[in-house]
Amino acid sequence: MKRYLASVAVLACISACTTTDEIIIDKKGVDMSRYDQDLAECRSYATEVQTGKKVAKGAASGAVVGGMIGVITGDAGKAAGVGAVTGGARGASEGSEDEVQVVKRCLQGRGYKVLN
Repeated sequence: MKRYLASVAVLACISACTTTDEIIIDKKGVDMSRYDQDLAECRSYATEVQTGKKVAKGAASGAVVGGMIGVITGDAGKAAGVGAVTGGARGASEGSEDEVQVVKRCLQGRGYKVLN
């Protein structure tokens, strides 16, 4: 069980590592100083994504589902803990993905060709 929890925690860290630094644009004809300014502004919009709330919701719902499974299997406490960690990791991943999508859409709206 401890190994499983450690694996889920590592997965949460890895999934949360997707960042706006990985956005690739077609740089042909782009004023890079203007792009840097636009990217900074778009990243500021991405901070409005409520990743913390998504983590909390995921952890809470995961704990409930895990606890219900644990009642059936006989160890509600451990199952609820595993569910909370898994749900929290999923919430963190969704929040990070949403932040990246906000930045991509913002850049596209400003005329940049986003390649990924």
